[in-house]
Amino acid sequence: MAFHSFTLCCRGRLVTFDRPAILGILNVTEDSFYDGGRYTTPATIVAQAHNLLAQGADIIDVGAVSSRPGAQLLSPDEEAARLVPVVQLLRKELGDKSIISVDTCFSLPAAKAVEAGADIVNDISGGQFDPQMFPTVAALQVPYILMHTKGRPDTMQNPENTQYGDIIGDLALYFSEKLDSLLRLGVKDIILDPGFGFAKTVEQNYELLDRLDELVALFPERPLLAALSNKSMISKRLTGLTTASPAAGGGLPPTEFGTLALNAIALDRGARLLRVHTPYPSRIAIELVSG
Repeated sequence: MAFHSFTLCCRGRLVTFDRPAILGILNVTEDSFYDGGRYTTPATIVAQAHNLLAQGADIIDVGAVSSRPGAQLLSPDEEAARLVPVVQLLRKELGDKSIISVDTCFSLPAAKAVEAGADIVNDISGGQFDPQMFPTVAALQVPYILMHTKGRPDTMQNPENTQYGDIIGDLALYFSEKLDSLLRLGVKDIILDPGFGFAKTVEQNYELLDRLDELVALFPERPLLAALSNKSMISKRLTGLTTASPAAGGGLPPTEFGTLALNAIALDRGARLLRVHTPYPSRIAIELVSG
């Protein structure tokens, strides 16, 4: 599928993306499923942010709370207390032109993080956990990543939350309703995230990936983000390989190679943003797939 450029207005600056964009994940929490506890001091946080940018990340996506299956969310006050100092630190160290998104599903940390220098709000709940999220994003006038999920992290994989009629049709209805609310409030830059790994079985995740172009075609004006990095939908298909020594992959775990393969498919199906832990392999995929 041909790539169509898109723009985001980041704190008054219009940024044009002429190729797919990469969000580099920076988890500053102890219990992230992939890199919990690695980046919890100012020195390690700044070093990893520079590392992500050097590998080709266009956006640093900061998360202060784990959203892995079974995780418990923090209160908005606790999350803000974790998130805001990190955003302030990164804005000071990275300068004004670096783009920072914050991974939060509550309006209080979102507002405080934007005040501290964040550019984008990345909401895994799609506004479902906090009724003030949509009005807050509208007032802030920042780009908003709208993700699909059902339930909360500790309940999203319960059977009642993984029931779909037609998965593309169900997601299309969800996005249509949410977009209507956001547009009525005046939110302009909206990115869609189908929520791989959230309220979906392994089989449903792969069906969604295979049919991603259908979702892209339904919302051609809204850039679609694929967040597949190191998800369990990869490790559960790599049984027998996940126990291999990291040395066999040059220091990278097998799930990173799985991430590269699935991101190439997502790009081919029309994804315009990729959210990853290790940007460099996906930058190579972008160069090859998007030309």
